[in-house]
Amino acid sequence: MNLIRFVCSKLSPAGEKGQLSVFIFHRVFPEPDLLFPDEPDAQCFNQILGWIKSWFNVLPLDQAISKLKCESLPERAAAISFDDGYADNRTVALPILLRHRLTATFFIATGFLDGGRMWNDSIIESVRACREPILDLQPVALGAYPVGTCQEKREAIAAIIAKVKYRAIRERIEVTSRIATLANVSLPTDLMMSSRQVKEMLEAGMQIGAHTVSHPILASIDLAEARDEMSGSKIFLENLLAERVSLFAYPNGKPGIDYLSEHVSLAQEIGFDAAVTTAMGSARSGVDLYQVPRFTPWDRSELRFGVRLLSNLRNNS
Repeated sequence: MNLIRFVCSKLSPAGEKGQLSVFIFHRVFPEPDLLFPDEPDAQCFNQILGWIKSWFNVLPLDQAISKLKCESLPERAAAISFDDGYADNRTVALPILLRHRLTATFFIATGFLDGGRMWNDSIIESVRACREPILDLQPVALGAYPVGTCQEKREAIAAIIAKVKYRAIRERIEVTSRIATLANVSLPTDLMMSSRQVKEMLEAGMQIGAHTVSHPILASIDLAEARDEMSGSKIFLENLLAERVSLFAYPNGKPGIDYLSEHVSLAQEIGFDAAVTTAMGSARSGVDLYQVPRFTPWDRSELRFGVRLLSNLRNNS
């Protein structure tokens, strides 16, 4: 829509008054996933990239941040990012990005590569594969949930994740393992990328950033452990890729809730050039480069997607 592009140009001009819109994704399913209807599948992602490409000047994130710092952004500046390191980023998202001749930055939680699985996915896949009408988690003090329908499964997943999210890392691992046992399911080992696939992303022209080792809520662990998590993912990726890793994404990413000011300082001390959050908004001159906001509309129509994007820009202008 030419009107959206025109308004973007007014709200996000070139130079010192420019704004950087950073899009955030996690997964791109090959086909629609009934448990997660708001997550894009391949067809939807292809459509979204078409809109983004027609409205914005998409830059690699490191270049965009450098230009933001120097007040030399082009008009309608944008960058694309993915968090966590899911295998479908390589198998589904990458070919679509290449088809559109767009680049993206992929933030990798390194501890889950090569057959690992994030704790929340252990919950999701336990509920997904449970064949009983009721998932009884009272032995781990998490209650019982009807899971006979897709809607019930969605509600159960949301409720269980909310109860487990802010627990200590070891406790999360232990309880999610018990959940799988209680659900009587075998969990998949191919949800996340392999080390080889991360290298393939880089070879294809994508950027790789760090996202800690085990995706903890940084605000819930001590500072020494947070340093190890943040630096550990950076060191692993630099050894794997034989190049410097300059960008970081805070797990979960809500300022003051999931990470604190001391973690912002840590990102600088460890040697990152910038870090991104999940706070809504766009970045303009003077923004803290270690707290760059990100936002992706959830709408599935071009008009609503575009209008929400414009609202995000307008609220920051």
